[in-house]
Amino acid sequence: MFIDTLIEKIREKDNPSVVGLDPKIEYVPSFIKEDMYKKYGKNLKAVAEAILLFNKYIIDAVYDIVPAVKPQLAYYEMYGLEGMRVFYETCKYAKEKGLLVIADGKRNDIGSTAQCYSAAYLGKTDIDEGISEAVFDVDALTVNPYLGVDGIKPFIDDCVKYNKGIFVLVKTSNKSSGEIQDILTQEGRSIYEIVAEYVESWGENKKGKYGYSCVGAVVGATYPNLAKILRKILKNSYILVPGYGAQGGTARDVAHCFNYDGLGAIVNASRSIMCAYKSEQWKNVYSEEKFYEASRAEAIRMRDDINSALRDRK
Repeated sequence: MFIDTLIEKIREKDNPSVVGLDPKIEYVPSFIKEDMYKKYGKNLKAVAEAILLFNKYIIDAVYDIVPAVKPQLAYYEMYGLEGMRVFYETCKYAKEKGLLVIADGKRNDIGSTAQCYSAAYLGKTDIDEGISEAVFDVDALTVNPYLGVDGIKPFIDDCVKYNKGIFVLVKTSNKSSGEIQDILTQEGRSIYEIVAEYVESWGENKKGKYGYSCVGAVVGATYPNLAKILRKILKNSYILVPGYGAQGGTARDVAHCFNYDGLGAIVNASRSIMCAYKSEQWKNVYSEEKFYEASRAEAIRMRDDINSALRDRK
């Protein structure tokens, strides 16, 4: 079961964090870019090859210290077919290195279309009678609950069938999330609380051996007081926590998403790790040519920061 594997990898590496692979060409060190521009010209092919090499360097630098990576699909889609090839190759390479891959696509649609999304990322696509094939074959996917259960059920079915996981948007880290997510109903409960209750119920009968289900939630690090409320609702749901680092979330903030057994959440950082070589903390320590060493150092710092906050919370 995906969630059991995730927990075991977190325990093995003593690290409840995930590296977000959300690359833009401007994040890539100049020596990689210039080499690809010379080979292919200044075009999408060159950009894609530069990003793929950049991703591989980072994966090589962190695979032994983190349990998972989280590529955000938008950063690949904007580079077209070449970008989606890089997404595929990045996922494949990460899995070869023993990492779990959480695709951040926030997918959802009516039931039949949700089935197609789920087939692409979690399940298999039918080729002919009795013949099907995995496409992107990631381990987990972020999904949007806005269409209700008929837009979620196809993903849950594939989670059970193929040992995969989903993380449902509950309370996101962006500043305007409250425009919809914080609306109060007639009963005095917010939308995010009601969605959390649905998430918990959707995973009720799909728990692994550690008591957590394959249906998780997304709760942003930038709203720590709300995380306290949601952790009480999401008793058996693992929480994927964006917003640490570049978006302003701290280790003390994300600690509220964990249970007191040290489990229950996994924290994502993207820019702060990918672009660590540009940061004030690391730019005078590591050269641009050693950007991946800065990424590793930042990933270790993040791990230790979160673990320290969890120890202090006990």
